[in-house]
Amino acid sequence: MPRGPKGQKRPADVIGKAVKAIRIATGEQQQTLGADDGKDPAAKSLGARGGRARAKALSPRQRAEIAQVAARARWNKKA
Repeated sequence: MPRGPKGQKRPADVIGKAVKAIRIATGEQQQTLGADDGKDPAAKSLGARGGRARAKALSPRQRAEIAQVAARARWNKKA
């Protein structure tokens, strides 16, 4: 089944999407926006600060090497 950007389940077909839209419009079903990703907001902010600090500590050459390794890993992935 297709998933939304935050991992929420979505109907697989057009008719299911239309039925869901009608249920939301008539008030039978609540629309869920901004689904909780299950992560602690404080932990997310700490993680973001750590990433920025690491990037600041690396030289431009080191950052480029890390980016090349990551790009290679993405392109070589056998989905």
